[in-house]
This record gives sequence, C-alpha cells and structure tokens, in this order.
Amino acid sequence: MPKTHDDGGTVGATETSFAILSHLREHSGATVTAIATALSLSKSTVYNHLRTLGRLGYVVKEDKTYHLGLQFLDLGNAARDRHDLYEVAKAEIDDLVSSIGEHGYVMVEEMGRGVYIYQSKTARGIQTDSHIGTTVDLHATAVGKAYLAYLPEDRRSQLLNELDLAPRTESTYTDRSRLEAELRAVRRQGVAFNNEERFVGLCAVGAPVLGPDDEVLAAISISGPTTRLTGDRYRSDIPEKVRETARIIGIRATYS
Repeated sequence: MPKTHDDGGTVGATETSFAILSHLREHSGATVTAIATALSLSKSTVYNHLRTLGRLGYVVKEDKTYHLGLQFLDLGNAARDRHDLYEVAKAEIDDLVSSIGEHGYVMVEEMGRGVYIYQSKTARGIQTDSHIGTTVDLHATAVGKAYLAYLPEDRRSQLLNELDLAPRTESTYTDRSRLEAELRAVRRQGVAFNNEERFVGLCAVGAPVLGPDDEVLAAISISGPTTRLTGDRYRSDIPEKVRETARIIGIRATYS
C-alpha cells in the first residue's frame, strides 16, 4: 500500500504508481479492481495511473488484466550496464555453476542493500524468490557478508549502523556483536557461509570480488540445498572454487 494517496501531482502520485507496478510484478498481472482492493485506492485512481503508464510503455493490457511492459527491459539493462562487472563476471559465473551444479549469483551494493545483477541457474537448483534485480539483506546472505567483511572499517560501520538486522530465519545474525565477529571470521577465511540464514533448507558460499588496492567491488556466491551442500564439499571444495572465481573476476575487472 502506498504511503500517501494520489493528490494530483506530488511525490505521493509517484509512490502510488510504483505501488501499482510492484503489485503487478508480485502477482504477474492484475485487474483494476484487484489493484484498487489490494492497495486501498479508488478504481479511478488506479485506472488513471495505469493509463499513463500504458501510454509510456511501462504497462500493457491483455483483456482486463494489466502487466508490466517490456519498456522496463531498457531501463533494467541501462541500470545494469553501469556496472562493468556484469560483462566481466557473466562467463566466469556460468563456468562456476556448470562445474558445481548449483545456482550462482553476482551481487553489488546500492543504498545499503545487496542487488543481484546476474544469476546463473542449473536444472536441479532450488527455486527461490531470487532473480536478477532482487534486493537482499547484507547480513542474511553469503554474498552480503562477504561484501561487508571486506569494506573499509568506516564504511562497514556506517552500513551496520543503517542495517535493520531483522531475522529471516532462526539462524539469521540479528546481534550486532555476533555479526561483527562473523565478519572477522569471513575476512580470515576469504569466504562467507550462509547456513540457512535467509531460507530454511538453503545454504550458500560467498566471496568478495576485489579490485585495485583490495577495494571490494562486489561479491559472488553459490547456493544450494543443505542436503547437497554438506561436509568437505560445502566447507572446502566449493569455497576454493568460489574464491578462485572471485579472484579471476577481480583481475579481469581491473585490467580488461
């Protein structure tokens, strides 16, 4: 539900448009009535926003149902293209995923949240809500913890001050001191582990992508079910591959 209702041209109108777009994304399309009911808006308000968005190409109508338009692909590609790392990392992550047989991700940080700019899937991988463009909590993911651990101390402290250490599962780090201890361990190991901290039954291994002077540019991860990521494979074999892939991406990003 938007924070404020449309009052004819204020920021509230923008919030309403984005609330409608978010609803369309989450429900793979919706009717005017369904949107109005879900967001506690009048049908006329919803219709006016959809008509404007449709004229701009951001919404399309099929029968009585509205869907996101392909115009968003142009915006999404432009946003991702700001990160040269995407083109550098894509092939390396694909190779890593092919060798391990689990899903792989590339994450950058924006406004205190992790954003997946690339995802490589396998046929047997576990389907979650993660996809390109998904924002994730830095404290509850392997990629997020890998990224935090290698930030300069002042920037890391700033982000930790801003983070809402909300629990995603019973295993999520919600205590600041425990999280900081975990980040120190990540720094020593060169990899981060996610032990069912975002989804029950799912774990992951992440590593930072470092640029010149060990500046952290991004982080990558491999994730899979706890039934397959176990023992030496989880604690030794996969971490070694993830670390090496992150190192190669960092080198290519620096010198390509």
